[in-house]
Amino acid sequence: MPRRMLAGLMAAAIAGTVTMWAPWSVAGASHRAGYEPVLNPADFVRKVTNPYFPLPVGRTLIYRGIKDGKSQVDRVHVTSRTKVLEGITAVTVTDVARHNGHLLEKTTDWYAQDKQGNVWYLGEDTAAYLPGGKVDRSGSWQAGVHDAEPGIIMRAHPQVPNAYRQEYQPGNAEDTAWIVDRGGSFKLPFAVVHDVLTSLEFTRLEPAVIDKKVYAPGLGIVVERAVTGPREVARLVSVRG
Repeated sequence: MPRRMLAGLMAAAIAGTVTMWAPWSVAGASHRAGYEPVLNPADFVRKVTNPYFPLPVGRTLIYRGIKDGKSQVDRVHVTSRTKVLEGITAVTVTDVARHNGHLLEKTTDWYAQDKQGNVWYLGEDTAAYLPGGKVDRSGSWQAGVHDAEPGIIMRAHPQVPNAYRQEYQPGNAEDTAWIVDRGGSFKLPFAVVHDVLTSLEFTRLEPAVIDKKVYAPGLGIVVERAVTGPREVARLVSVRG
């Protein structure tokens, strides 16, 4: 399928199904016109235990791959820190990317799980380190600040063809996901994982780019690859904790 056609299909699928699978319909929340979920902090739990997006405190995941034409090592760490956003206590996760030891990008993400098992994305603080000492912080957002809204990063029971917003701040953070496959196995350097889940992820802010992500039970993301747009790939090579 031509890349332009795939991008168009992805955009149409998200537009047509994001309302049907609106996050507030599965999290005990109400909503007003448009995308504006209203979440109840009492509907959330302290730990993130969703099988396809678990965040046990102390876990560290190492990814290797290529981005922007450079080899890259990503260290994702689930910290013991929390942050309260919209009254919800969120788990703090750090993600540091380096090329040959040189810092490329540093991001702090915040996630929380509701009682039904859906994992919500409540914000990120990101910094990309550019040549000349410049730092690009575009893409940073926090739920409840400057009209930013939380989204679902992983549903409690993801099924094909669920589609949903992962974040929402117009013009800055508009990632969406579409579940396209469930089942099968995937070989990692340290194990073979089964019953994997596959999604395509897209934002209208980068209409030429579609990412494919594969999730494994008990681990979360095991591989991410650009289907369209510049070459980009990251594979899970080790996990501790």
